[in-house]
Amino acid sequence: MAPRLCSISVAARRLLGGPGPRAGDVAAAAAARFYSKDNEGSWFRSLFVHKVDPRKDAHSTLLSKKETSNLYKIQFHNVKPEYLDAYNSLTEAVLPKLHLDEDYPCSLVGNWNTWYGEQDQAVHLWRFSGGYPALMDCMNKLKNNKEYLEFRRERSQMLLSRRNQLLLEFSFWNEPQPRLGPNIYELRTYKLKPGTMIEWGNNWARAIKYRQENQEAVGGFFSQIGELYVVHHLWAYKDLQSREETRNAAWRKRGWDENVYYTVPLVRHMESRIMIPLKISPLQ
Repeated sequence: MAPRLCSISVAARRLLGGPGPRAGDVAAAAAARFYSKDNEGSWFRSLFVHKVDPRKDAHSTLLSKKETSNLYKIQFHNVKPEYLDAYNSLTEAVLPKLHLDEDYPCSLVGNWNTWYGEQDQAVHLWRFSGGYPALMDCMNKLKNNKEYLEFRRERSQMLLSRRNQLLLEFSFWNEPQPRLGPNIYELRTYKLKPGTMIEWGNNWARAIKYRQENQEAVGGFFSQIGELYVVHHLWAYKDLQSREETRNAAWRKRGWDENVYYTVPLVRHMESRIMIPLKISPLQ
């Protein structure tokens, strides 16, 4: 302890404008620096190093469904405005063939045009039953599908840009199932602060019960590949007025306000899209 106390007194004298250190003080201070450098348990290191117990499971393992191995892909296509009708017609002619072909381990979940939000945009949601192996199997087969390759070539001339993400579904959300319409859909996208996905999931696992009375909860997903720490919540409503009434009703339920209070600080950015389903969408 003596070397450490001596080094502290040297620093204190300097701050207080006292006399400079003696030779013994200098030697003691050097010893203290050596000790703190090489000894992980030193008091000095403990001031700056915060040790945490690492998690033994990724948040993808902790938050996703255990009973299924579904992987989802969401696609955002920004279409040239003058081509939107042609894009929709081409999409409706080709994509159902993949959805109905048993040789492809993929299925359409939903297809939409954005109504409010980014304009002239198409959103597609796919499910791959069997996870990453099913995704790779489907991709390899599509490389040899001449009709699909021609579809992509023709489609590319209609697009301004496109992007996608691979998603897993939260264990506490409903799995998206086909719906009769007419409905509008809201895709609420939350970009979270890195490291907050577990906390988000814990809060929403309790909060989802407040949003089930009108069967508006369609699906909840979080990104695995693409932009990370992104959450998508998909909701269905009869119309915009129904959406307003349903959301207001949630605020009258005790406990919903706590979910909002605890999750809002986790968000870096959020976006809402109101979407209209295409004719081929299983979610109508």
